[in-house]
Amino acid sequence: MAQLSVENRLEPAADKKRSGFWRFIKQWDLQLMVIPALILIFIFSYIPMYGILMAFQDYKIGRSFSSSPWVGFKHFAYFFNAPEFKNVMRNTIVISFLKFLIGFPAPIVLALMLNEVRKMAFKRVVQTITYLPHFMSWVILGGLVSALLAVDNGSINMLLEKLNFIDKPINFLSLPQYFWGILVTTNVWKEIGFGSIVYLAAIAGVDPNTYEAASIDGASRFKQIYLITLPSIMPVISIFMILAIGNLLSAGFEDILILAANPAIRDVSDVLDTYVVRVGIDNYRYSYATAVGVFKAVVSVGLLSLANFIARRSGNSLW
Repeated sequence: MAQLSVENRLEPAADKKRSGFWRFIKQWDLQLMVIPALILIFIFSYIPMYGILMAFQDYKIGRSFSSSPWVGFKHFAYFFNAPEFKNVMRNTIVISFLKFLIGFPAPIVLALMLNEVRKMAFKRVVQTITYLPHFMSWVILGGLVSALLAVDNGSINMLLEKLNFIDKPINFLSLPQYFWGILVTTNVWKEIGFGSIVYLAAIAGVDPNTYEAASIDGASRFKQIYLITLPSIMPVISIFMILAIGNLLSAGFEDILILAANPAIRDVSDVLDTYVVRVGIDNYRYSYATAVGVFKAVVSVGLLSLANFIARRSGNSLW
């Protein structure tokens, strides 16, 4: 009896494998369409990973990896003991946390608000206005922000002076106490519209009958959002939250490079990515830059795995 029960449990698994294999064979034309993408990923994402060896060597241009001396964790130890380590890590963590805390829920809130708009013309106008900044480069947006915050004829300074909030213009982009606020606000302005697209699509998939039933039961619009809309799109929110947690050490690069051009605010603007360029690339310390990049990648993978493990409890994990 025990032997028969074991065989009965194994047969469905074997049948499932066979059905999966035959499904793969029957869809050979679709599988062929995936092959070019897999080849590109392998060439541009996996083969370059061979360069990680530089983090454990004293690599110089003109040498091969095999001829470069092996130094182990020397560059990692130097980075952890560097005078800039605490400052760079503090800026990276604080800026990333602020972007996550403010920037992550902002598209969700916008999508919920747009879903409540009944005038389609107004809804399309708001969507178009909020989408546009995403398609602008940081060079253009940085120029706009610099013009708005300029000391001479800057719109923000002129408005604050007219309202008697300040007596004289403030050079916002040269004062450290304003940088984090400007950076996070600009990022939210740039990405809030584009980020809401996925959530609007998820909301559109909610069964309208549930709203009608809740309305008949006397639920207000706010209660319908809280009890129906948010739980319905929670799987999408969970997936994007997992990805956002995995990128917590990616505080930014282009935005900081553009908005933090003034060396006077380096103490609050220097993050891992800008530190790699400034110290590693500009000073030709390629092995050191690679070591910092590997450290960031390892921590990011760990955060991603931890977030996915926690989300798996609710059944909304990536894998």
